[in-house]
Amino acid sequence: MTFTSWQFGVFVTIVFAIYYLPPLRTLQVQWLVIASLFFYGYGQPQLLPLLAVAVFGTYLFLIQALRNRRLWLPVGIAFNLALLAFFKYKFLFFDPGASNLSGVAPVDFLLRLPLPIGISFFVFHNISLLVDLTRRQGPRPDLTSVFLYIIFFPQLVSGPITRAEMFMPQIVPKYLGDVVFVEAAKWILTGFFFKLYVANNLDEMTSYMDFPLYETLQTQDRWLLVFLYSYQIYADFFGYSAIAIGLALLFGYRLPVNFNLPYISKSFSEFWTRWHISLSTWLRTYLYIPLGGNRHGVLRTCLNLMIVMGLGGLWHGAGPSYLVWGLLHGVLLVIERPLLAPLELINSTLFRAARMCFIFMCVSMLWIFFKLPNFDHAVSYLSGMFAASTNPSPPKLFYSLALLYSLPVIVQHFISGGVFERSLRRAEPYLYGSMAALMYLEAGPETSFIYFQF
Repeated sequence: MTFTSWQFGVFVTIVFAIYYLPPLRTLQVQWLVIASLFFYGYGQPQLLPLLAVAVFGTYLFLIQALRNRRLWLPVGIAFNLALLAFFKYKFLFFDPGASNLSGVAPVDFLLRLPLPIGISFFVFHNISLLVDLTRRQGPRPDLTSVFLYIIFFPQLVSGPITRAEMFMPQIVPKYLGDVVFVEAAKWILTGFFFKLYVANNLDEMTSYMDFPLYETLQTQDRWLLVFLYSYQIYADFFGYSAIAIGLALLFGYRLPVNFNLPYISKSFSEFWTRWHISLSTWLRTYLYIPLGGNRHGVLRTCLNLMIVMGLGGLWHGAGPSYLVWGLLHGVLLVIERPLLAPLELINSTLFRAARMCFIFMCVSMLWIFFKLPNFDHAVSYLSGMFAASTNPSPPKLFYSLALLYSLPVIVQHFISGGVFERSLRRAEPYLYGSMAALMYLEAGPETSFIYFQF
């Protein structure tokens, strides 16, 4: 059940209608847990037991860690990382096409289970729960609240990754009169617009980046598609995050903002404070700082950056392309680190614009490894960008439409301040009306959210 399906619309309507009934106010948390379990199990009920094992296991380790943090916190973290490693990286060691994977029937059954949707996200929630709640030695949370934090359906599949210390205090009785309907509607409408109009339409064009279709492209088309995919992945993931934030507001919960105009970044470090903010915050809080951060000299700082970005790449998938994508971002962060202070001294609008263009180009080029998890395909695509080609243009790649579908991302990034923002605020009713009309009349072919695979 995806956010863009009619089934999901019916589901949310029913859950919302029952949630605020006065006789059920004391059961709101339990109702959301039931709804979230239904949402997760709608397409893959066989994975509900795994989700239960992950939550119950984490809760048991949490209880023990509240008594003895030094012993049980590492065990609880290892338990969750083992779950993630088993399901995301098992086929690095087993051939999925083999009739007999291990020779042990129960193990073979587990190995043949599909990758649980959203496992990367709920495992990170589990770890945040263990670390945050044992750090302050507060009262033991009840199991139902733990379930809600981990499996709250708006954020369950693709985030944002919400820290336990931010979410748990919000678990209190909710009242219909406190719902910020206008803000929620803006988030939801914006999210659907970026997904249906921008991302889905661009997906039809960027499908030519896949093997072997990219071998039919002209050189300039390869370059164009790289930037189109950059716009697509932003619109797709920003769209999901916006819908999730809006849905959570309807039920009285505020999730963290996950994107802040990343393509106007003037450095790679700034980019990672604007892109997938909840992930970069999680990695900094639970990995970079515990590794020592920047407290042990230049070499150790560079090593920590490489470790964090490499593991961040592997978090997305087991393919070598994901690892290379993460490590290359780590290399860029290391290279720019001593240059940031001198660059900031150059007070020139033209120079700042050049920096933004350079960062956007580098980030877009690295998305090739993200789009093509097969490393050989990624390298082949990249090398073809620097070789002449006389191939005809693909039939579905129209430059005018490419600009039309990319325009919302460009406009959002470059009129986001000062006079333009104030003018847009006055024109908001027309703006949101236009977005609603476009996503209804010009929605692209249905596609799943890109981050569903993680």
